[in-house]
Amino acid sequence: MTTLKALLVGAGGMGKNWGKTLQENSEVEIVGWVDTRPGAAAEAVEERKLAASSGTDLGKAIAETRPDFVVDVTIPEAHHNVTLQALAAGVPVLGEKPMADSMAHAREMVSASEKFGKLYMVSQSRRYDAKLTAYRQLITEQVGLLGILNSDFYLGAHFGGFRDAMANVLLLDMAIHTFDQARYLSGTDPVSVYCEEFNPAWSWYQGDACATALFEMTGGLRYSYRGAWCSEGKNTSWECDWRAVGPHGSALWNGTDASEAEVVVQTGGFISKLEPRVAGVLDEGHSGIAGSLRDFITAMKTGATPMGECHDNIQSLAMVFAAIESSSTGQRVPVIV
Repeated sequence: MTTLKALLVGAGGMGKNWGKTLQENSEVEIVGWVDTRPGAAAEAVEERKLAASSGTDLGKAIAETRPDFVVDVTIPEAHHNVTLQALAAGVPVLGEKPMADSMAHAREMVSASEKFGKLYMVSQSRRYDAKLTAYRQLITEQVGLLGILNSDFYLGAHFGGFRDAMANVLLLDMAIHTFDQARYLSGTDPVSVYCEEFNPAWSWYQGDACATALFEMTGGLRYSYRGAWCSEGKNTSWECDWRAVGPHGSALWNGTDASEAEVVVQTGGFISKLEPRVAGVLDEGHSGIAGSLRDFITAMKTGATPMGECHDNIQSLAMVFAAIESSSTGQRVPVIV
């Protein structure tokens, strides 16, 4: 079995999580670690007890280690430069979400993947959840083509640090996961959105920590999102509370337990006769970022298109920026990729 050489960029908390995940994968060898903060990468290499180089210069690290791929775990504002530099050097990239800090940068990154003919995938790690996949299967097999999809996200998250001062904190930092899951569950892409952001008087965030958005999706589906990061008590899961409605019934998932549905078995009365259905049990496989890594490695070795490939993932990012634009203008706006 051929081992793939990985160069890791970013040695913060999430970067260290990726370091552990890469180290635990038998098909990968970490050959280098880079962080712009002097000494940060060297500290991470020592912490993980790796036989890998460390430094602050990405270009130098690529030249010296000749990696098979780069893992970009930098801040969103740095994703553009890291990805373009790696792709231009002929190295595929597996990057953390969100793809970029703007749609203009995202489009340049997708164009670079095309120009240099190299894979660029964004790790939407929450797609790699067996219960989410089972919910999608339940919808497809029992509910039918969706006309309504709703998600509720309510948590009182006391992060401290930079998030407390972020503008559009809920939409920019968290909603990308939920919007991407909505596309995955429905098999549709965004068309337009009307969104309002707000911040209750008790919120500990400076920016808007709450949002309500209604998306029109391809095929006429309406997807609604309600979320708050300053909601204390009766929290939802991080995966949201979901309701999917189609011609044959409705399916619910609370993000934690197995999903359930009720489907029509007889019509004719005021209320149709319904019967329950429960999602099947699927193999857990590799979840979270380990699932992203496995999908990326498979794509590199077989040429298959992974979930999160940049041409697809930019649709999820476009939902975020269109929702922010709608909120700032007070208008329904098209979602433009």
